[in-house]
Amino acid sequence: MKSSMQNKLNALQMRLEELNSELSSEEATKDMDRYKKISKEHSDILPVVDIYQEFTRLTKDINDAKEMLSDPEMKSFAQDEIDSGKEKITVLEEQLQTLLLPKDPNDEKNIFLEIRAGAGGDESALFAGDIFRMYTRYTERMGWQLEVISSNESEVGGFKEIIAKIIGQGAYSKLKFESGGHRVQRVPDTETQGRIHTSACTVAVLAEADEISDVDINPADIRIDTYRASGAGGQHINKTDSAVRITHAPTGIVVECQDDRSQHRNKAQAMSILAARIKDAQISDQQSKIATERKSLIGSGDRSERIRTYNFPQGRITDHRINLTLYKIDFVMDGDLTELIDNLTSEHQADLLAQLDED
Repeated sequence: MKSSMQNKLNALQMRLEELNSELSSEEATKDMDRYKKISKEHSDILPVVDIYQEFTRLTKDINDAKEMLSDPEMKSFAQDEIDSGKEKITVLEEQLQTLLLPKDPNDEKNIFLEIRAGAGGDESALFAGDIFRMYTRYTERMGWQLEVISSNESEVGGFKEIIAKIIGQGAYSKLKFESGGHRVQRVPDTETQGRIHTSACTVAVLAEADEISDVDINPADIRIDTYRASGAGGQHINKTDSAVRITHAPTGIVVECQDDRSQHRNKAQAMSILAARIKDAQISDQQSKIATERKSLIGSGDRSERIRTYNFPQGRITDHRINLTLYKIDFVMDGDLTELIDNLTSEHQADLLAQLDED
């Protein structure tokens, strides 16, 4: 184990002792905000220290076994202990390396999911609807909540655009690599000649800002327009100026929200989405600079990049960033994204480990 890594682990072990002492004191719950903060830190550190203590114990056992090698009667037993211990230590060290990787501060946050139909006309809108259903089913599998914030339905079905909020622990960590261009190859229902068409939609996954105040939005930089909502919603929704459009002049970002009957709630939702988009633009800019230096595709934040192809005639899905092809398109479209997400996460972690080695 590298000395730099061991120093980090020793520091975490000392920090855990400090937190244990603080949490067990009578004063701990007097400041609930601080109590929650240190409890979160404790739960983050504990698994790392537990593995490090096991690593330390095994290291000691190996050293003790080495001392027995000089005893002819114990030599065979000692060698077995050494070999077994080294195998376990290798696994533990890899786990510790992964646990010590820099944490994305947004990983535990809720997200805004934005899906927009691209090239391909009606078929693109239908595909956008299929992609939304895929994420809806994944959300259900994870036990999360999904709320539709805004939607623009196509005449033939599907969506020209849909924005939803997904509420669940770790939502961003699981879905952050879904941003980008999704391409479909299939025979549309409207195709009479049996020809395969290609169309696409774009997906954006934005971490929810903790508070709108987290993002510096100057009131002088935004214009808020209200207008009568269109589409479904009954008489009430069309008789009042409940729909809200917010324009942020410095970035040119425009957010519209009209799904709620309350203008106040539509404005609040629109401000939340605006804050998330501004924050996401800042993160994407940082990631693009890093990606340029690192030549890394995963997590580059480039929305124009075609990340995945869904080929229905061949029953396959290909993620172009990691050259992964799965022949289980029906399962994936029904929300079984675990294998895709796990592979993307592993590749990202491997990239981070490589960066640490370079540093």
